[in-house]
Amino acid sequence: MDVEPEQGALGMMGLAGSQGNGRKPLYKLIFLIALGGVLLLNPAAGRADLPDTVERIRPSIVAVGTYQAMRRPPSVFLGTGFVVADGRHVVTNAHVIPDKLDKRHRERLAVFVGRGRRVQVRGVTEAARDDVHDLVVLRMEGGDPLPALALSDARVREGQEVAFTGFPIGMVLGLYPVTHRGIVSAVSPMAIPTHSGRNLDPDMVQRLKNAFDVYQLDATAYPGNSGSPLYDPRTGRVIGVINKVLLTHGKEKVLERPSGITFAVPAQHVRALLRKAGLAAR
Repeated sequence: MDVEPEQGALGMMGLAGSQGNGRKPLYKLIFLIALGGVLLLNPAAGRADLPDTVERIRPSIVAVGTYQAMRRPPSVFLGTGFVVADGRHVVTNAHVIPDKLDKRHRERLAVFVGRGRRVQVRGVTEAARDDVHDLVVLRMEGGDPLPALALSDARVREGQEVAFTGFPIGMVLGLYPVTHRGIVSAVSPMAIPTHSGRNLDPDMVQRLKNAFDVYQLDATAYPGNSGSPLYDPRTGRVIGVINKVLLTHGKEKVLERPSGITFAVPAQHVRALLRKAGLAAR
């Protein structure tokens, strides 16, 4: 349902090649070798710039929340998600999903698709969940499949440029995804061991048991960015998922005044969850 809220140089090569039938393929070969050399020396020449990447991935970014027709407002925003696999599944943070729904008044879990004030509401159900890495896969009900984002297999390096797109302030002004850019400042364990056992609480003990590496970013994300895809600005391939709760309670708990540092869960955990759901990642 919809709701409102240098052609010249090539010519010369062709003319020279026409003097002998055997030369034309040779000139083509030389041209292809030269072109390959340019791309090899400048890999970015064959990749998109960030504006092109954002335009390409934007249709895959959705808002996640609940919908209840008789409620005012009927739509409640909870976080960001992105489309994966067959175009009918969405990945977001598990903490974004409410523990209970008001089924008596027909409240349902939903994703919001579109742009601006014209938004399509699609019901979703939970397909797979990973509480350790705070991830969940949602299955969309009905409608045409959406463009799915591809997951990256490349090793993420410190200092690498990254971007993420989502809804930092929700749908207050409509469905307008916002893009932030930064670098991977560090790749480090989720939980920081304390120097004294007196500083350990049950929550920290559990996190130390299940410690895994996360990406620390120098770009600031906001609560609405939870579930946003972290991706390579040149290729658009997803390398992680922004998380504003799991990591804030882990790493930033040791800070007297939490900083604006942002963390992301590596995409390898998304791929594993998709396998658990019987889905193939792009």
